[in-house]
Amino acid sequence: MAKNFSKMPERIAGLGEMAYNLWWSWNPAARMLFKSLDRQVWKECVHNPVKMLREIPSEILESAANNSQYLKQYDEAMTEFNRYMGINNCWFTENIAGSVCLPVAYFSAEYGLHHSLPFYAGGLGFLAGDHIKECSDLGIPLVAIGFMYPEGYFRQKIRIDGWQESVDETLDRDVTPITRALDKQGEQLVVKVPFTDPPIHIALWKVHVGRVTLYLMDTDVEINVPWHRSISSQLYVGDIEHRLLQELVLGIGGSEVLRAVGIDDYLLHLNEGHTSFALLERVRTRINKGMSYDDAVQNTRKTSIFTTHTPVPAGIDVFPFHLMDKYFSSYYSHFGLSRDSFFRLGLHPENPTAGFNMAVLALNLTAYHNGVSKKHGEVSRQMWNSLWPDKKVDDVPIDYITNGVHVPTWLEPKMELLFNKYLGPDWKQHHDSPDLWKAVEDIPNQDLWQVYSWTKTKLVNAVRELARKEWVEERADPLKVISGGTLLDPLALTIGFARRFATYKRSFLIFSDLERLKRLLNNRWRPVQIIFAGKAHPADDEGKRILQKVFNKVCDPAMGGHIAFIENYNEQLAQYLVHGVDVWLNNPVPPMEASGTSGMKASLNGVPQLSILDGWWLEGYNGKNGWAFKESGSDTGDAESIYRLLENDVVPLYYNQDQDGVPQEWVRLMKESIKSSGAAFSARRMVKEYALKYYRPALKEVSS
Repeated sequence: MAKNFSKMPERIAGLGEMAYNLWWSWNPAARMLFKSLDRQVWKECVHNPVKMLREIPSEILESAANNSQYLKQYDEAMTEFNRYMGINNCWFTENIAGSVCLPVAYFSAEYGLHHSLPFYAGGLGFLAGDHIKECSDLGIPLVAIGFMYPEGYFRQKIRIDGWQESVDETLDRDVTPITRALDKQGEQLVVKVPFTDPPIHIALWKVHVGRVTLYLMDTDVEINVPWHRSISSQLYVGDIEHRLLQELVLGIGGSEVLRAVGIDDYLLHLNEGHTSFALLERVRTRINKGMSYDDAVQNTRKTSIFTTHTPVPAGIDVFPFHLMDKYFSSYYSHFGLSRDSFFRLGLHPENPTAGFNMAVLALNLTAYHNGVSKKHGEVSRQMWNSLWPDKKVDDVPIDYITNGVHVPTWLEPKMELLFNKYLGPDWKQHHDSPDLWKAVEDIPNQDLWQVYSWTKTKLVNAVRELARKEWVEERADPLKVISGGTLLDPLALTIGFARRFATYKRSFLIFSDLERLKRLLNNRWRPVQIIFAGKAHPADDEGKRILQKVFNKVCDPAMGGHIAFIENYNEQLAQYLVHGVDVWLNNPVPPMEASGTSGMKASLNGVPQLSILDGWWLEGYNGKNGWAFKESGSDTGDAESIYRLLENDVVPLYYNQDQDGVPQEWVRLMKESIKSSGAAFSARRMVKEYALKYYRPALKEVSS
């Protein structure tokens, strides 16, 4: 990789290889190698080492190559990187893999890995990113398939009237940590999607995520007809035919990609129904190898896993039959099935005329299915009971594995240093052990509060810097600069509310009683402030209207400048927020929060939750690690619960500080938050459950 950086001195040439492996993104010592070259360049390149190494002056690199202190850091980080990449005897080989060890092919429509790779819209993508990072850490032989969206999701701009606008930005592929996948002739690998007319070709890119390779498909290829070149241009387009083409390319094209890179046999793990066409291609290839249709279906089922994240039927992709005919009429004959028999694979028994249902297809052709929290498992069993009409709801074969977050990615680096000191230097190797986290009690309250106060100041400074940048570079309206957080106080109790602006998330709930809210915000001695962030889907006008209402309240002088709305919520801003706010607020309409992972990230960093009992918080709340309230049946009643908790519990506890400025009881709450989430809601616990519950029995099916 170093040859891509012509200015790189040989002594530190390993920086080039490391820059192209996202391992650096969850290893602070590796990130510090780039940051300490030049902090200003690192900042200007938005923490993207590939961009940095392309733009940094050569004299800075030469100076580093002759600096003994830098070289010591470099050698230590490179030794750890090479050790990590060379490990063969991992948890997976020791505990899961037997005589047969096939790779796991993980399909997802989005991946949240780092803000330099904008291939995500929200929680589903970050779950996928955390899953493959943890598979790398555990040595699970996983290969991931997704899209290289050159226009990403969208960049959010808020007009002065509060209306969200979408700004398209094209990714510069040459200054991001992605590389071209090459064929035997050294040219970029281009794969043809089977049975498409006119043909659809995909250029292949790859991302190195530790020891896992993520292959990204790109239809912006000259050989494609013009209307096919934009298939993969942007994530989650609104047009239904465009969506069908995307999912056809993802599932069927993704399967062809695996064959093109030499992977013929694998376990299949589908992250949500967008990927379900991969199952059809799996059945078809088995029939081509001589299996009967029934045997091909059984073999596919026994080696395939489907994870659903959707708690409502409206969230499932359902494609009209005429579009299915348009793109699959030359495909379903390869199954030896009639058109009607083929379509039955995706028909919902309770609404068979609605169209071809992608979740029904996935549930019909997989043996292992799961929701993403205990409650979501219950909701899913009820939601899909009609697919198993002979079973009671409790016996429907949909299990659950509660989501988790990749601890090394989401833990604040200074907090990690604190854990290194009190949990032991190798604590990350065992962080899914609940007993390990008991040692959090040994951290002096003063030390924990000091680190947390630093991260909160860092958040406020970052928000102010974003507002200043918009003022200087974009000549933003002064009202937007103020609403962007320039008046935030690093000493005030700060509530974070950052998530997608969808109706059921109830972003406006905190504004239900404005006079009561004003009293909380403007209390001279115990002020409260709120930071909002999040996007509405470009096609969701109701979500945009809710966002507009929130923004207009943010701009109201009566709120005292104690509320901020931060534009263009992304992974970098999420890091600042989950590290630096005091309370994480969550108030969706139950049971529509399938799981939720942002609260887990905050909790890991000592940020207690104030949340309705839904999703992961039903399992996470223990009475000592935050606050919970039950659904009252109305928005007014739920808002009353929030106000009452803030007035009677949250605010008094936070401001009950000793003479050194340490809120002792609050810090105990922070410790309980960390202890209760560190193991139970880690991606390590989650991925081990997938491996034990699903990957291991699927491998046994292969070997039997």
